[in-house]
Amino acid sequence: MGDVVRAPWDAYFATGFDTCSEVLRGRNWLAPDFAWQERQADTERWEAVATREMTKTLSRLNAPEHTCQRRSLGNLFDRSTVQRLTPQVEEHVTRLLDELADKMRWGEADFVSTVSEQLPISTIGSWLGIPPEDYPHILEITHDQVHAQELLPTKEQLAVSAEATVRLRAYFTEMVRRRREQPGNDVLTGWIHTWDAREPDRERADEILYRLTMFVTIASLETTATLLSAMVELLLKEPGQWEWLAEHPGHIDSAVDEVLRYDPPIHINTRIAAEDTVLAGVPIAKDSMVHVLYGAANHDPRRNENPDTFDIRRSGTHLTFGGGVHYCLGAALARLEARTLLTQLLKRFPTLRTVSPAVYASRLVFRRVTSLGVAV
Repeated sequence: MGDVVRAPWDAYFATGFDTCSEVLRGRNWLAPDFAWQERQADTERWEAVATREMTKTLSRLNAPEHTCQRRSLGNLFDRSTVQRLTPQVEEHVTRLLDELADKMRWGEADFVSTVSEQLPISTIGSWLGIPPEDYPHILEITHDQVHAQELLPTKEQLAVSAEATVRLRAYFTEMVRRRREQPGNDVLTGWIHTWDAREPDRERADEILYRLTMFVTIASLETTATLLSAMVELLLKEPGQWEWLAEHPGHIDSAVDEVLRYDPPIHINTRIAAEDTVLAGVPIAKDSMVHVLYGAANHDPRRNENPDTFDIRRSGTHLTFGGGVHYCLGAALARLEARTLLTQLLKRFPTLRTVSPAVYASRLVFRRVTSLGVAV
């Protein structure tokens, strides 16, 4: 239908790889922040509690506030950080695969609840100093909160998200308070020192710290869990692919990238035109919404030949981690978790197979695999 297609509402879909890349990386495309929301005729859809709370997080901020907060985090997962985290991730994977092996001794096991949901919360939780006994609570409220980030959430979904948002705020506000009282040698303590030096208003500093900690946590969970589940299902679906990769482990990174290209955990992101412009030959008025379709971009045959074929030797390109100033903070961490998990899975379970297909939650934007049955 074209690289830019009118949506059924007052917006556009960007479908082509180059067009989506232009929107993600261009300086004249903005996140839908409060300033933009207040200029809309119909402000009711933006007044939901959960929606307003997410608008305060990094993904919805524009310069200069976005620049300030992002710089305060530094390069979260640079090469040295990933190297330090690697032994911990390996330990988490080993422990979770021990549990998976125990369950599969009696038949099939659910890969999602046993491994793919547990690895991201174990990784980010230990990094931030979240007590392991709180992991189930964090997972539960994250599953509920994400409804607010859907393209067209229902009132019922927004009500669930509102309750989850209140619980998230209570948890992470208390977490910041406790870390102030008992500082440690951890990343959150470092953020507290940074913002105390940067922001003289302690209340405002704590508000920013709450939002940063909450956002980094929830942004690390469902997307990575979905990647891990999709990775296992896609690799097991094609006959002989699992066995071939076990014999050629040098292709593991390429396999992870092909999963990210073929079935991205996030399918839609939204940007706003900062001024009247033309996108792929289509006039776009200032303040218009453009929905970037990651899946469509990744399957653009002009960028990836035979895009609907899952090919772990492709060495293709994708936009799954976004681009520009909003490029995914946790991209390197997600790759580390996927690579480490796949490496151990291939060694420990050469005869792994799926016994029931992946079941996906009914969502448009943030995909979530709710179950995936496996056995040996």
